[in-house]
Amino acid sequence: MDISVEPNGADLQQFIDRLAAVGGGTLRLQAGRHLSGPIRLRSDITLSIEAGAMLEFVPDYELYERNSVSVVAEGSDRAYIVAHDVNNIAISGKGKIIGSAYAFNTGFDETVGTYTPNDKRPRVIVLEDCSNVRLEGVIIEESPMWTVHLVRCNAVIVNGIKVLNNRQLPNTDGIVIDSCVDVAVSETVISTADDGICLKTSRSEKGIGRCENIDVSACLVESNSCALKIGTESFGDIRNVRFMRSKVQDSNRALGIFSRDGGTIDSVVFSDIEIDCHETADGFWGSGEALTITQLDRRPEMPAGLVRNVRVENVIGRSHGPINLFAERSGGIAGLTLRNIQLTMQEGPLGTAKQYDLRPTNVDLSPPKEVEGRGNAWVRGADGKIIGLVDYPGGMPAVFAHNTADLVLDGVDVVRPDPLPKGWNNTALCIEDRSPSPLIATVRP
Repeated sequence: MDISVEPNGADLQQFIDRLAAVGGGTLRLQAGRHLSGPIRLRSDITLSIEAGAMLEFVPDYELYERNSVSVVAEGSDRAYIVAHDVNNIAISGKGKIIGSAYAFNTGFDETVGTYTPNDKRPRVIVLEDCSNVRLEGVIIEESPMWTVHLVRCNAVIVNGIKVLNNRQLPNTDGIVIDSCVDVAVSETVISTADDGICLKTSRSEKGIGRCENIDVSACLVESNSCALKIGTESFGDIRNVRFMRSKVQDSNRALGIFSRDGGTIDSVVFSDIEIDCHETADGFWGSGEALTITQLDRRPEMPAGLVRNVRVENVIGRSHGPINLFAERSGGIAGLTLRNIQLTMQEGPLGTAKQYDLRPTNVDLSPPKEVEGRGNAWVRGADGKIIGLVDYPGGMPAVFAHNTADLVLDGVDVVRPDPLPKGWNNTALCIEDRSPSPLIATVRP
């Protein structure tokens, strides 16, 4: 059964419920502006946003109270579109979803280069405990917070969507794959201030799940945080992940793994990726790194899990920052292979790449009241410096590795400026690990 709706301000939920009552069908939004409140998808329902249609949501956080979700993120527990425990659902079409991000900030902070977000902001789409999910073709613009959040879902296909967010509004992640199994993301375009495509294992009232068998391919990502990322929420295990044949452009960090909680991150591949990374202001996490992998405890009762069996291969591009590998404990990162990496490092205009970034730390969870900043973003200590930023010993190298084990560099070719800029390390490879294998790398002026 199909129901076609013209842009007349009708309550869209009534049509979804009518379709559900007869066993499912497709709700088609015709060209024009559809202003809506909360939407809850049911089993066997397709929401089709046709070419020229704009699904715009009323920008009032309190209006979405009935669309509450189990994973609280950045203080948010609700979304514009939700689904819980349903099967065979889809959001498709060539139209747009408008998130009205402009209504959810209190102004621009010149000191860190970002807008200051409201305490409460809805996500755009949150699907929890769903199976056989398809997101295809739609354009999502100006999300106030995380854009697409998949939680404990399985058998998910995301193909050909676009996420176009304000690149200076924090926490506007493109796609968050959280404790899901069997997910394929392909031919997707993302431009956002925060992480582009990010895997997590959050904890909630429903416990802790795992994230497994995730494929990301043929995507184009622009991010002022980390374009292709695993973590930081890593309470459950994350394994069998592949990021392939993609392009990262005009971004801060390109590739990243961040272990902060109790889960193990195992069997990850980044392959055939073109990157372009640039420095950002110190309010953004990281600054211009081609690859960052960090393992750091942020909760005394829950040591961060190991990162192991990671392969990064066939990566080419340019960056302002180095390859940064930091484990708090010896062997916290183990079995990492970098093969056929060709990078050109250039001096950035801000100088922020000369420090490595350990955020989020324990301080970000509970910042002292007397300090300046915003929890889980940036906190300045009494010395005026952001907590979590650390100078590279001896200056910025091409590759920095601390407490790694079994690191293999095979065909890593890094071109650096000649002469080296001030604050750069004359030693290109700063390796502190327990590798029995030879390191094969070339650093050229």
